[in-house]
Amino acid sequence: MADELIHSTARQIRAGLAQGAVAPSELLDALESRITQVDHKVNALPTLCFDRARDFAARHDYSETPLKGLPIAIKDLLPVAGVRTTWGSMLHENHVPEESDLLVERLKTAGAIVYAKSNTPEFGAGANPFQ
Repeated sequence: MADELIHSTARQIRAGLAQGAVAPSELLDALESRITQVDHKVNALPTLCFDRARDFAARHDYSETPLKGLPIAIKDLLPVAGVRTTWGSMLHENHVPEESDLLVERLKTAGAIVYAKSNTPEFGAGANPFQ
């Protein structure tokens, strides 16, 4: 089941959540397993917060929300309360904000579960290889 979930689209997963065919906790387990297998090669998710995500999922009812408990990673350019936010810089490697960005709050209100922060170039200042 975990492989099937990992290779499903967000739309398919959301439908499964809405039908009760899959629970947010199952998705978090599948994600954690897959990330453990591959992230050491790509460093896509430098900050993981699965325990926090599971706790959050257990305390909320997602039946009436549009995202139905869909796990998401937040780019490490947006603060998430209680989760390390570095903006891709070693200058902020230990920064843990007390408040979340408005976008993060709206995603959570819509039924998203934050499980990780995704990597970013320092301060989001990536280079365009096509120029």
